Amino acid sequence: MSATTDASAASVTPVLVRLKLSLLRNGLRQSSGRRAAYVASAVLVLLIAALQLLGLIALRGNAHANAVAVLLVSVLALGWAVLPLFFPSGDETLDPTRLVMLPLRPRPLVRALLAASLVGIGPLFTLCLLAGSAISVAHGTAAYVTAVVAVALGLLVCVALARAVAAANIRLLTSRRGRDLAVLSGLVIAVGAQVVNFGAQRLGSAGGLSELDPVGDVLSWVPPASAIGAVHAVSEGSYGIAVARLALSAAALAALLALWSHHLTRLMTAPDGSTLQAAEPVARERGSAGLGRLLPGGRTGTVMRRSLRYVWRDPKTKAAWVTSLAIGLIVPVLNAVQGTGSIYFACFAAGMLGIQMYNQFGQDTSAFWMVAMTISSTRDAYVELRGRALALLLITFPYATLVTVLTTALLGDWPRLPEALGLSFALLGAMLATGAWSSARFPYSIPQEGYKNVAPGQAGLAWIAIFGGMVAAALLCAPVIALAIWLNVSADGDGWTWLLLPLGTAYGALLTLAGLRLAAPRTARRLPEILTAVSKG
Repeated sequence: MSATTDASAASVTPVLVRLKLSLLRNGLRQSSGRRAAYVASAVLVLLIAALQLLGLIALRGNAHANAVAVLLVSVLALGWAVLPLFFPSGDETLDPTRLVMLPLRPRPLVRALLAASLVGIGPLFTLCLLAGSAISVAHGTAAYVTAVVAVALGLLVCVALARAVAAANIRLLTSRRGRDLAVLSGLVIAVGAQVVNFGAQRLGSAGGLSELDPVGDVLSWVPPASAIGAVHAVSEGSYGIAVARLALSAAALAALLALWSHHLTRLMTAPDGSTLQAAEPVARERGSAGLGRLLPGGRTGTVMRRSLRYVWRDPKTKAAWVTSLAIGLIVPVLNAVQGTGSIYFACFAAGMLGIQMYNQFGQDTSAFWMVAMTISSTRDAYVELRGRALALLLITFPYATLVTVLTTALLGDWPRLPEALGLSFALLGAMLATGAWSSARFPYSIPQEGYKNVAPGQAGLAWIAIFGGMVAAALLCAPVIALAIWLNVSADGDGWTWLLLPLGTAYGALLTLAGLRLAAPRTARRLPEILTAVSKG
């Protein structure tokens, strides 16, 4: 039986490798644009890999080379684990459900897919970084021999990790929630870049690379970085530690291959449950009754519930909200932690979330026609817009308050908390007012497929709606800003800055009501034009 299995694996492996090459070649033949994009990206990736390799080689002999190398390999492995969740369609062979109908056993299939996974730009990039990391810590013949084994182990662990994660989550990745993850990938990259930037600044202002040594000591025992740690241990003559670290990486590889095989077996033998979920919508509807009890009755509550469901269920709307929530928190908090912040940066939270009020009808896309059928008067339009604004306030008001309080706590500037809250609430009210009017005056469509947020031919509308509205909101906030400046420069004004909280809150509320009142008749009159504009995507 074992001989048959080995023969099956030997026969399947070259077939899947050739299949991977064929998929790559046929994909490049589809269009010259795709071919040019692939070649350009390949050249860029290989250039970055070459520079990383040279940089790591130049690090050889540095006292902190091991800490840098193991940290780099750990981040690389984390990327291999996360990227399949965000880009499941980037590699057709990542989807094992395409092979479930073939008469193949999971174990030979795992070996064949592992070999096929080594073909591509990603594995080559990983190989360059692993080789550079190993060279940077290798000293002596024994260390270089160990480095060959360590690089091979590290590469196999990274690839097996990506495959195991993809196989374990393939049902999720092909569902609506999986598409949500793909849409949110840009947010993760942006937040990660901010975290890396913050870490680099702290590293430069502290003790340099020596700050990485404690982290490197821990990561040297975490696969696949433990393989590079083994090379460093051999260089120092600690052969027992080197064997233990290599054994950890080998054990991790065996565990990942077993996990991958387990999930392949389940995918090949278990139903996907697509016909077993008919009762779930009813259960979800019952679960949402609790939220319905907290919302006002009538059309206002219905609109609020619909808007909140868009935030939770629609991938594009969810991505916009999560991005605004993250940036609204990151900008003031990171600046406060770095010591370069100001309490006024807390207004970022209100400003970022206030943008969600713009293009309210475009977020409905072609489904807006069902809403349009229920609007027959200015009163109906006003209630519709009011419900949407209240749904936004349900999230934005407490969030802006939380970010302002957190920023104040980090800066230790508690006397200015009422002033910052008043400015935030005034800005939020101005954004709601201009957003409601802009939604009626400059609606545009948001494509549901792909990563574009504006339909072709409507980019000008989007720029006018968003940036024009933001300028208008800033002008509307001018009285509150002027009052804050006057109180701060006045000799006796510091004792009266607390007045900005009630005044800013009341002013923001009045702006919101005025904006809704102005936008409602325009919405009722322009329903056909709005419906045409938001349905173009």
